[in-house]
Amino acid sequence: MKKVFLVLAVLLLVLAVSCQGKTDSSKILIGYVITNMNDTFQGYILDEFRGYFADKPQYTLEFQDAQEDVVKQQDHVNTLITKGAKALVVVPVNTSAMAPITKAAQDAKIPLIYVNRNPFGSDNPPANVYYVGSQEIVAGQLQMEAMGKLLNGQGGVCILMGKLDNEGAILRTQGNEETIASKFSGMRVLAKETGNWQRDQGMSLTENWLTTYGNNLKGILGNNDEMALGAVEALKAAGRTDIIVMGVDAIPDALAAVANGSLSATVLQDAVGQGRGAGEAAHKALQNQTQPPINWVPFVLIDKSNLAQYQ
Repeated sequence: MKKVFLVLAVLLLVLAVSCQGKTDSSKILIGYVITNMNDTFQGYILDEFRGYFADKPQYTLEFQDAQEDVVKQQDHVNTLITKGAKALVVVPVNTSAMAPITKAAQDAKIPLIYVNRNPFGSDNPPANVYYVGSQEIVAGQLQMEAMGKLLNGQGGVCILMGKLDNEGAILRTQGNEETIASKFSGMRVLAKETGNWQRDQGMSLTENWLTTYGNNLKGILGNNDEMALGAVEALKAAGRTDIIVMGVDAIPDALAAVANGSLSATVLQDAVGQGRGAGEAAHKALQNQTQPPINWVPFVLIDKSNLAQYQ
């Protein structure tokens, strides 16, 4: 229900802000193209971005939903440029397919800020293009180090991966696997499959793994909290209390699950830092203020020992 209200609130925001952008040409238009308005964590980032501009009346904001479609995302960007956007903020649908969007912004000579999903890998963005987000591999490393300690370095684990065209899914999984290889020789990855960031798919995959691996399955690592919480539901239905589950994002449902013990840990991906950081990057670029091309927002492992700091 909370997710439904969040989506409705965001949609109402889109309608209100879009109308404002059409009627007040005296303000500076900033366009924001999200991957999917139904993505809970992306909604938190968007809300923090909007909050950054609450005391900056010289700006008007317009939000568009790409609905996980990279072509639609490119079309939204081009439309916003045509409407006179002076800056763009984009959460990439596919981190390997952002070249047309980058080129469109550079051709229009307007700043472009990518947030949450890094399309540049280890490279720096080109001139007048910025990235605000976290080093995704670190999330996977933090998860696996915590999992390895809880399992005393022994046992099989499965990995619930996000969308395979997404940098976060690839690097968080890489962090899991590299940490196992370097620190926990008594552990192995039994399976890794994509649940596309969705709770119901995390649940379905976990049900399959319980049948396939039985008591050999000791831990489940979710690339995000939604899939990890789906795993928790499957384990509860199966009466399995011996399997450790961890996620990433530290959404409210995950923090509640850490509190009740059904989730052993989550890794905080800072929606406040990313959303407000993207807003600040756009504002500074439009004010011709010097800033670094990349703003890294740290990950933090949350378990019962430090949970109170983040509730």
